Amino acid sequence: MYRTVQQSLLAHIQALLAQKYDVTLASLAVEQPPSIALGELALPVAFELAKRLRKAPRVIATELAVELSASLPEGVASVEAAGAGYLNVRFDRAAIARDVARDRHADIGGAGFKLVEHTSINPNKAAHIGHLRNAILGDTFQRLLRPDSYKRGYEVGVQNYIDNTGVQVADVVVGLMHLEGKDLASTRKLLDDLAAQGKRIDYYCWDLYARVSQWYTADPTQLDTRKQLRLATLHAIEHGGNEIAEVADLIATSVLRRHLETMQRLSIEYDFLPRESEILHLHFWDAARQLMIEKGVLYLETEGKNKGCWVMRRAGSEAQEGDGPDEDAKVIVRSNGTVTYVGKDIAYHLWKFGLLPGKDFGYRKFHEYPTHTCWISTDKASEPGHMVFGRADAIYNVIDSRQNDPQTQVVQALRGMGFTEEADRYTHFSYEMVALTPRCALDLGYTVSEEDQKKPYIEVSGRKGFGVKADDLLDQLIAAARTEVDSRHPDLSEEERGTIARQIGVGALRYFMLRYTRNTVIAFDFKDALSFEGETGPYVQYAIVRAANIFRKAGTTAEASLAAMESLSVEGFLDGEEGSAVWETWLLVSKLTLMIEQCISTSEPAYLSRYAFQLAQQFNNFYHRHHILNETDPGKRALYLATAAVAQREMIRALGYLGIEAPERM
Repeated sequence: MYRTVQQSLLAHIQALLAQKYDVTLASLAVEQPPSIALGELALPVAFELAKRLRKAPRVIATELAVELSASLPEGVASVEAAGAGYLNVRFDRAAIARDVARDRHADIGGAGFKLVEHTSINPNKAAHIGHLRNAILGDTFQRLLRPDSYKRGYEVGVQNYIDNTGVQVADVVVGLMHLEGKDLASTRKLLDDLAAQGKRIDYYCWDLYARVSQWYTADPTQLDTRKQLRLATLHAIEHGGNEIAEVADLIATSVLRRHLETMQRLSIEYDFLPRESEILHLHFWDAARQLMIEKGVLYLETEGKNKGCWVMRRAGSEAQEGDGPDEDAKVIVRSNGTVTYVGKDIAYHLWKFGLLPGKDFGYRKFHEYPTHTCWISTDKASEPGHMVFGRADAIYNVIDSRQNDPQTQVVQALRGMGFTEEADRYTHFSYEMVALTPRCALDLGYTVSEEDQKKPYIEVSGRKGFGVKADDLLDQLIAAARTEVDSRHPDLSEEERGTIARQIGVGALRYFMLRYTRNTVIAFDFKDALSFEGETGPYVQYAIVRAANIFRKAGTTAEASLAAMESLSVEGFLDGEEGSAVWETWLLVSKLTLMIEQCISTSEPAYLSRYAFQLAQQFNNFYHRHHILNETDPGKRALYLATAAVAQREMIRALGYLGIEAPERM
């Protein structure tokens, strides 16, 4: 309701400015008064108009307050001039509380197809802790965008890009075929043997990848030979149609299936898995190259260090005249004819926007979720029933900040080709790395030097074998939560305790990954993530459980408590110091749509996790201040129960958008 009233009020003011002053402002700033006693909104619009109208801000604010007071928007109780020229707005608390109880709120959504790409793990080993931040960020963002029972939302497609022809896959193939002497038949047998033993191919490849990474440089006399072996393997995989490529496809597909299982434990699902092999085999790049040349973006360098390469100017660089070649140009096609990562990425994103005429993937079914099919790309004919994904009007790529430069060059290529609107709707959803606190590394069984123990965090490295597999991390979090649940609720069944432990463990992990803004390096810590105190998932979950306990002890339900608001006279209960303390909970509850909209417009889910924590804090403060079950005044008791009900409802919703379930007990 907060956003509904705010939107109505701002529209009202804009109409008044046009009528009274013949002025139109692009936007109106909205601030929070320093105290709830001064109102719910403060608008500095008079300061923006002062120079234009040649009047003192206080005079303008007074004029506006008089006009607005004559015709107040729904939900507004009063508007008055304050201070040097602010407009202070007070809400009709009773009316808004009733509307909040009825679940009236502003809608979010619109037309257009939003394509969210996240996870994108190289299919050469198990997912690790760093991948989890990417996947959780992307999954949370698509939840904020997607239609649901609360909002209209947007049409959304979730993609997980699979680099199945890259150097990391080539490294594992080198390990299999040259360190372990396997061919296609024995690789198939390896997969069968691992499955029979209950072992996992992604874990097997984790160790193999570390071994082969060290093997490349173990013998200085073999450096060049092994480097050439790696390159030859990579080229064979890219070309396809040979045994090496078949081994690579077998391993990459098997590891990919494990990745989907890992992510499904966190309720993360996908719609489409585009693979780099199809981008190559379906000649996406050839079409993109021709388009880039026609648009004057791609050109052949004839001199300098990039002689023989096809290049494009970097973002921010100016065309040079008479000064020789642009030595800083971005190489798109090397002199040996191989296409760089950026070149393939440009082709891929032209397809995403529907800008590669006649080019599309073939689609086949790959994985079935409870509610939908996940498709994978193929160079064969499509199976029936697939979505069309290459038609986005907005793209969000969840890729870590180390890829800032390649992402910038893709946007530059779009702009250079004249696709400026598409470039403006291309969002690099960047984030910083995930490390471990020294305490967490020790908890995981790693040897940590005295020097490293003094550091705020320790970086992980898959190549060096120092890292945390995603499933291992999740297992330990759930096991730690299970110990606590078992001690608190021995009366519950094995299945119930297992469910609660999973909800707490997953909630702790997802919340920890979301509580920090994307540009913050995360130092993960078990104890911090699982704490029931402070800004954590379990803290918010526990507040929800606390609310449920109130209704159980009161012999009622949250739904009945909200329904009682229809006939409850609350006008006197939300005023004064005591009433304002209750009203602050209702006011914060009413801001969920505002938070969701802010998260979408800024591509920053951390705002919602912060909101969930603040709401839990607010509810806990309310709970400790007002003894609901001992309240003797029937009206107050009914209001307090309704307050607990709306707080619980919105906390559950907020956690739902964060991908976190609310346990029944903790």
